[in-house]
Amino acid sequence: MPVARVEIARSRIDRRAGRRFNESIPVRRPIPAQGLLPMGKKDKKQKKAEEAERKAKAEAADWREDAQVAEPELEKGEGPEAALKRLQDQLIMLQHAYVIHGHRGIVVLEGWDAAGKGGLIRRIGWCLDPRHLRVHSIGAPSQGEKRQHWMQRFWTRVPESGRMAIFDRSWYGRVLVERIEGFATESEWTRAYDEIRAFETTLLDEGIHIVKLLLDITPETQLDRLQSRYDNPEKRWKLTEDDLRNRARWRDYEIAYGEMVERTSLPRAPWQRIDANDKDMARVAAFEAIIKGLGDGVDVSEPTVPPLIRAFFGDPS
Repeated sequence: MPVARVEIARSRIDRRAGRRFNESIPVRRPIPAQGLLPMGKKDKKQKKAEEAERKAKAEAADWREDAQVAEPELEKGEGPEAALKRLQDQLIMLQHAYVIHGHRGIVVLEGWDAAGKGGLIRRIGWCLDPRHLRVHSIGAPSQGEKRQHWMQRFWTRVPESGRMAIFDRSWYGRVLVERIEGFATESEWTRAYDEIRAFETTLLDEGIHIVKLLLDITPETQLDRLQSRYDNPEKRWKLTEDDLRNRARWRDYEIAYGEMVERTSLPRAPWQRIDANDKDMARVAAFEAIIKGLGDGVDVSEPTVPPLIRAFFGDPS
Protein backbone atom coordinates (compact mmCIF):
# COMPACT_ATOMS: atom_id res chain seq x y z
CA MET A 1 0.00 0.00 0.00
CA PRO A 2 1.47 3.42 -0.93
CA VAL A 3 2.59 5.62 1.97
CA ALA A 4 -0.03 8.27 1.27
CA ARG A 5 -2.85 5.73 1.40
CA VAL A 6 -1.47 4.28 4.63
CA GLU A 7 -1.44 7.72 6.24
CA ILE A 8 -4.98 8.42 5.03
CA ALA A 9 -6.19 5.08 6.43
CA ARG A 10 -4.51 5.76 9.74
CA SER A 11 -5.98 9.25 9.85
CA ARG A 12 -9.46 7.85 9.27
CA ILE A 13 -9.00 5.33 12.07
CA ASP A 14 -7.81 8.10 14.38
CA ARG A 15 -10.80 10.31 13.59
CA ARG A 16 -13.27 7.46 13.92
CA ALA A 17 -11.84 6.16 17.18
CA GLY A 18 -10.99 9.61 18.53
CA ARG A 19 -10.79 10.04 22.22
CA ARG A 20 -12.09 6.54 22.91
CA PHE A 21 -9.07 5.02 21.17
CA ASN A 22 -6.63 7.09 23.21
CA GLU A 23 -8.36 6.20 26.44
CA SER A 24 -8.70 2.51 25.60
CA ILE A 25 -5.04 2.10 24.57
CA PRO A 26 -3.02 4.56 26.64
CA VAL A 27 0.68 4.74 25.90
CA ARG A 28 1.52 3.95 29.49
CA ARG A 29 -1.39 4.48 31.82
CA PRO A 30 -3.20 2.05 34.10
CA ILE A 31 -6.48 0.73 32.77
CA PRO A 32 -9.25 3.03 34.05
CA ALA A 33 -11.37 1.51 36.77
CA GLN A 34 -15.05 1.13 36.02
CA GLY A 35 -17.58 3.05 38.03
CA LEU A 36 -15.28 5.37 40.01
CA LEU A 37 -16.19 9.01 40.57
CA PRO A 38 -13.94 11.87 39.36
CA MET A 39 -10.97 12.74 41.55
CA GLY A 40 -11.65 15.22 44.29
CA LYS A 41 -13.07 15.16 47.77
CA LYS A 42 -14.08 11.62 48.63
CA ASP A 43 -17.60 10.87 49.70
CA LYS A 44 -19.20 7.65 50.91
CA LYS A 45 -20.14 6.57 47.40
CA GLN A 46 -16.59 6.96 46.13
CA LYS A 47 -15.13 5.13 49.13
CA LYS A 48 -17.58 2.29 48.55
CA ALA A 49 -16.56 2.12 44.89
CA GLU A 50 -12.88 2.03 45.80
CA GLU A 51 -13.52 -0.74 48.31
CA ALA A 52 -15.30 -2.73 45.61
CA GLU A 53 -12.31 -2.13 43.33
CA ARG A 54 -9.86 -3.46 45.90
CA LYS A 55 -12.04 -6.50 46.51
CA ALA A 56 -12.25 -7.21 42.79
CA LYS A 57 -8.47 -7.01 42.44
CA ALA A 58 -8.06 -9.43 45.33
CA GLU A 59 -10.53 -11.87 43.77
CA ALA A 60 -8.75 -11.59 40.43
CA ALA A 61 -5.39 -12.37 42.02
CA ASP A 62 -6.75 -15.48 43.75
CA TRP A 63 -7.72 -17.32 40.58
CA ARG A 64 -4.17 -17.17 39.24
CA GLU A 65 -2.84 -18.61 42.46
CA ASP A 66 -5.41 -21.40 42.50
CA ALA A 67 -5.45 -22.29 38.79
CA GLN A 68 -3.48 -25.24 37.46
CA VAL A 69 -0.49 -23.91 35.52
CA ALA A 70 0.93 -25.51 32.37
CA GLU A 71 4.69 -24.89 32.51
CA PRO A 72 6.91 -25.37 29.43
CA GLU A 73 9.62 -28.01 29.75
CA LEU A 74 12.67 -27.88 27.50
CA GLU A 75 15.15 -30.69 27.11
CA LYS A 76 18.80 -29.98 27.86
CA GLY A 77 20.27 -27.52 25.37
CA GLU A 78 16.95 -27.17 23.58
CA GLY A 79 15.44 -23.86 22.51
CA PRO A 80 11.71 -23.19 22.11
CA GLU A 81 11.75 -23.67 18.32
CA ALA A 82 13.47 -27.06 18.58
CA ALA A 83 11.09 -28.04 21.36
CA LEU A 84 8.11 -27.06 19.25
CA LYS A 85 9.35 -29.19 16.34
CA ARG A 86 9.78 -32.17 18.67
CA LEU A 87 6.29 -31.68 20.07
CA GLN A 88 4.75 -31.28 16.63
CA ASP A 89 6.18 -34.68 15.69
CA GLN A 90 4.60 -36.16 18.83
CA LEU A 91 1.26 -34.57 18.00
CA ILE A 92 1.39 -36.08 14.51
CA MET A 93 1.85 -39.55 16.02
CA LEU A 94 -1.01 -38.88 18.40
CA GLN A 95 -3.29 -37.93 15.52
CA HIS A 96 -2.36 -41.15 13.72
CA ALA A 97 -3.42 -43.09 16.83
CA TYR A 98 -6.70 -41.17 16.95
CA VAL A 99 -7.47 -42.09 13.35
CA ILE A 100 -6.51 -45.75 13.78
CA HIS A 101 -8.31 -46.34 17.08
CA GLY A 102 -11.23 -43.94 16.64
CA HIS A 103 -10.47 -41.60 19.52
CA ARG A 104 -11.98 -38.12 19.78
CA GLY A 105 -10.46 -35.01 21.32
CA ILE A 106 -11.40 -31.39 22.00
CA VAL A 107 -9.09 -28.46 22.72
CA VAL A 108 -10.75 -25.36 24.18
CA LEU A 109 -8.83 -22.09 23.89
CA GLU A 110 -9.87 -19.05 25.89
CA GLY A 111 -7.94 -15.99 26.97
CA TRP A 112 -7.35 -12.30 26.50
CA ASP A 113 -7.40 -10.60 23.12
CA ALA A 114 -3.91 -10.73 21.55
CA ALA A 115 -2.85 -13.56 23.87
CA GLY A 116 -1.72 -15.73 20.94
CA LYS A 117 -4.61 -18.13 20.32
CA GLY A 118 -4.43 -17.69 16.55
CA GLY A 119 -0.69 -18.29 16.36
CA LEU A 120 -1.02 -21.43 18.45
CA ILE A 121 -3.79 -22.77 16.23
CA ARG A 122 -1.70 -22.18 13.11
CA ARG A 123 1.21 -24.16 14.53
CA ILE A 124 -1.10 -27.03 15.40
CA GLY A 125 -2.65 -26.93 11.95
CA TRP A 126 0.70 -26.85 10.17
CA CYS A 127 1.65 -30.31 11.42
CA LEU A 128 -1.66 -32.19 11.40
CA ASP A 129 -3.70 -33.79 8.64
CA PRO A 130 -6.56 -31.32 8.03
CA ARG A 131 -8.87 -34.17 7.04
CA HIS A 132 -9.00 -35.22 10.68
CA LEU A 133 -8.88 -31.80 12.34
CA ARG A 134 -11.63 -29.22 12.72
CA VAL A 135 -11.07 -25.65 13.92
CA HIS A 136 -14.15 -23.78 15.13
CA SER A 137 -13.83 -20.02 15.53
CA ILE A 138 -16.80 -19.16 17.72
CA GLY A 139 -18.46 -15.77 17.39
CA ALA A 140 -21.91 -14.44 18.08
CA PRO A 141 -24.74 -16.92 17.40
CA SER A 142 -26.68 -16.56 14.15
CA GLN A 143 -30.35 -15.62 14.12
CA GLY A 144 -31.25 -19.27 13.66
CA GLU A 145 -29.02 -20.34 16.54
CA LYS A 146 -30.61 -17.74 18.80
CA ARG A 147 -33.92 -19.56 18.40
CA GLN A 148 -32.36 -22.78 19.74
CA HIS A 149 -30.99 -23.72 23.12
CA TRP A 150 -27.72 -21.84 23.45
CA MET A 151 -25.69 -25.08 23.74
CA GLN A 152 -27.12 -26.68 20.60
CA ARG A 153 -24.62 -25.09 18.23
CA PHE A 154 -21.79 -26.70 20.19
CA TRP A 155 -23.31 -30.18 20.21
CA THR A 156 -23.26 -30.12 16.41
CA ARG A 157 -19.51 -29.38 16.50
CA VAL A 158 -18.52 -32.33 18.68
CA PRO A 159 -15.85 -34.24 16.69
CA GLU A 160 -16.54 -37.52 14.98
CA SER A 161 -14.60 -40.73 15.58
CA GLY A 162 -10.92 -40.32 14.72
CA ARG A 163 -10.97 -36.53 14.78
CA MET A 164 -9.76 -33.66 16.92
CA ALA A 165 -11.52 -30.31 17.24
CA ILE A 166 -10.10 -26.97 18.36
CA PHE A 167 -12.45 -24.30 19.68
CA ASP A 168 -11.14 -20.76 19.31
CA ARG A 169 -13.51 -19.35 21.93
CA SER A 170 -16.25 -21.72 22.95
CA TRP A 171 -19.34 -22.33 25.07
CA TYR A 172 -17.54 -20.37 27.76
CA GLY A 173 -18.59 -17.19 26.01
CA ARG A 174 -21.84 -17.59 27.93
CA VAL A 175 -20.07 -16.82 31.22
CA LEU A 176 -17.58 -14.36 29.71
CA VAL A 177 -18.59 -11.95 26.93
CA GLU A 178 -22.33 -12.68 27.16
CA ARG A 179 -22.21 -12.09 30.90
CA ILE A 180 -20.16 -8.91 30.69
CA GLU A 181 -21.92 -7.34 27.70
CA GLY A 182 -25.38 -8.22 28.99
CA PHE A 183 -26.27 -10.59 26.14
CA ALA A 184 -27.31 -13.14 28.77
CA THR A 185 -29.31 -12.32 31.88
CA GLU A 186 -27.81 -13.00 35.29
CA SER A 187 -30.04 -16.03 35.76
CA GLU A 188 -28.97 -17.35 32.32
CA TRP A 189 -25.22 -17.06 32.76
CA THR A 190 -25.41 -18.24 36.37
CA ARG A 191 -27.30 -21.36 35.27
CA ALA A 192 -24.74 -21.88 32.49
CA TYR A 193 -22.07 -23.12 34.90
CA ASP A 194 -24.17 -26.21 35.69
CA GLU A 195 -25.05 -26.65 32.01
CA ILE A 196 -21.39 -26.49 31.00
CA ARG A 197 -20.32 -29.01 33.62
CA ALA A 198 -23.09 -31.37 32.53
CA PHE A 199 -22.13 -30.95 28.86
CA GLU A 200 -18.45 -31.66 29.44
CA THR A 201 -19.16 -34.55 31.82
CA THR A 202 -21.32 -36.17 29.14
CA LEU A 203 -18.52 -35.82 26.58
CA LEU A 204 -15.96 -37.22 29.00
CA ASP A 205 -18.20 -40.18 29.82
CA GLU A 206 -18.41 -40.87 26.08
CA GLY A 207 -14.61 -41.18 26.03
CA ILE A 208 -13.90 -37.79 24.46
CA HIS A 209 -10.69 -36.17 25.68
CA ILE A 210 -10.98 -32.49 26.66
CA VAL A 211 -8.12 -30.03 27.17
CA LYS A 212 -8.99 -26.50 28.35
CA LEU A 213 -6.31 -23.82 28.07
CA LEU A 214 -6.54 -20.24 29.29
CA LEU A 215 -3.91 -17.99 27.70
CA ASP A 216 -3.05 -15.29 30.21
CA ILE A 217 -1.16 -12.04 29.58
CA THR A 218 -0.68 -8.79 31.46
CA PRO A 219 -2.39 -5.53 30.45
CA GLU A 220 1.04 -4.19 29.48
CA THR A 221 1.73 -7.11 27.14
CA GLN A 222 -1.67 -6.71 25.54
CA LEU A 223 -1.08 -3.00 25.05
CA ASP A 224 2.24 -3.65 23.32
CA ARG A 225 0.66 -6.20 20.97
CA LEU A 226 -2.36 -4.05 20.13
CA GLN A 227 -0.10 -1.07 19.50
CA SER A 228 2.09 -3.25 17.27
CA ARG A 229 -0.96 -4.24 15.24
CA TYR A 230 -1.99 -0.62 14.85
CA ASP A 231 1.49 0.44 13.77
CA ASN A 232 1.75 -2.30 11.12
CA PRO A 233 -0.61 -1.74 8.14
CA GLU A 234 -0.41 -5.44 7.28
CA LYS A 235 -1.71 -6.43 10.73
CA ARG A 236 -4.05 -3.53 11.40
CA TRP A 237 -7.02 -5.55 10.15
CA LYS A 238 -6.66 -7.73 13.26
CA LEU A 239 -7.40 -4.76 15.54
CA THR A 240 -11.12 -4.32 16.18
CA GLU A 241 -13.28 -2.06 18.28
CA ASP A 242 -14.18 -5.14 20.32
CA ASP A 243 -10.53 -5.37 21.39
CA LEU A 244 -10.68 -1.85 22.79
CA ARG A 245 -14.04 -2.35 24.45
CA ASN A 246 -12.92 -5.59 26.07
CA ARG A 247 -9.70 -3.98 27.27
CA ALA A 248 -11.64 -1.18 28.95
CA ARG A 249 -13.50 -3.87 30.93
CA TRP A 250 -10.41 -5.74 32.01
CA ARG A 251 -11.47 -5.87 35.65
CA ASP A 252 -14.84 -7.38 34.73
CA TYR A 253 -13.10 -10.10 32.72
CA GLU A 254 -10.72 -10.81 35.59
CA ILE A 255 -13.70 -11.52 37.82
CA ALA A 256 -15.43 -13.60 35.14
CA TYR A 257 -12.30 -15.66 34.43
CA GLY A 258 -11.84 -16.30 38.12
CA GLU A 259 -15.37 -17.59 38.56
CA MET A 260 -15.14 -19.62 35.35
CA VAL A 261 -11.96 -21.39 36.48
CA GLU A 262 -13.34 -22.04 39.95
CA ARG A 263 -16.73 -23.36 38.87
CA THR A 264 -15.92 -25.32 35.70
CA SER A 265 -12.59 -27.02 36.42
CA LEU A 266 -13.45 -30.72 36.38
CA PRO A 267 -11.14 -33.44 37.75
CA ARG A 268 -10.90 -34.94 34.26
CA ALA A 269 -10.89 -31.59 32.45
CA PRO A 270 -9.32 -28.86 34.58
CA TRP A 271 -8.55 -25.38 33.37
CA GLN A 272 -4.84 -24.93 32.71
CA ARG A 273 -3.44 -21.42 32.77
CA ILE A 274 -0.62 -20.62 30.38
CA ASP A 275 1.61 -17.60 30.87
CA ALA A 276 1.44 -16.26 27.32
CA ASN A 277 3.57 -13.15 27.77
CA ASP A 278 6.34 -15.03 25.95
CA LYS A 279 4.71 -16.42 22.79
CA ASP A 280 7.36 -19.04 22.05
CA MET A 281 7.38 -20.54 25.52
CA ALA A 282 3.59 -20.35 25.69
CA ARG A 283 3.32 -22.45 22.54
CA VAL A 284 5.65 -25.06 24.00
CA ALA A 285 3.57 -25.20 27.19
CA ALA A 286 0.34 -25.44 25.19
CA PHE A 287 1.62 -28.27 22.98
CA GLU A 288 2.78 -30.22 26.02
CA ALA A 289 -0.58 -29.79 27.74
CA ILE A 290 -2.46 -30.81 24.59
CA ILE A 291 -0.33 -33.90 23.99
CA LYS A 292 -0.62 -34.98 27.61
CA GLY A 293 -4.37 -34.37 27.81
CA LEU A 294 -5.37 -35.80 24.44
CA GLY A 295 -2.90 -38.66 24.78
CA ASP A 296 -4.08 -39.92 28.15
CA GLY A 297 -4.69 -43.65 27.74
CA VAL A 298 -4.04 -43.57 23.98
CA ASP A 299 -1.75 -46.22 22.47
CA VAL A 300 0.64 -44.36 20.15
CA SER A 301 2.80 -47.38 19.29
CA GLU A 302 3.11 -48.47 15.68
CA PRO A 303 0.05 -50.44 14.51
CA THR A 304 0.30 -54.12 13.68
CA VAL A 305 0.73 -54.68 9.95
CA PRO A 306 -1.68 -57.29 8.53
CA PRO A 307 0.01 -60.52 7.33
CA LEU A 308 -1.18 -60.03 3.74
CA ILE A 309 0.55 -56.65 3.52
CA ARG A 310 3.76 -58.01 5.07
CA ALA A 311 3.77 -60.88 2.60
CA PHE A 312 3.24 -58.52 -0.34
CA PHE A 313 6.40 -56.61 0.58
CA GLY A 314 8.36 -59.77 1.31
CA ASP A 315 8.52 -59.22 5.06
CA PRO A 316 8.79 -62.65 6.75
CA SER A 317 8.36 -61.27 10.31
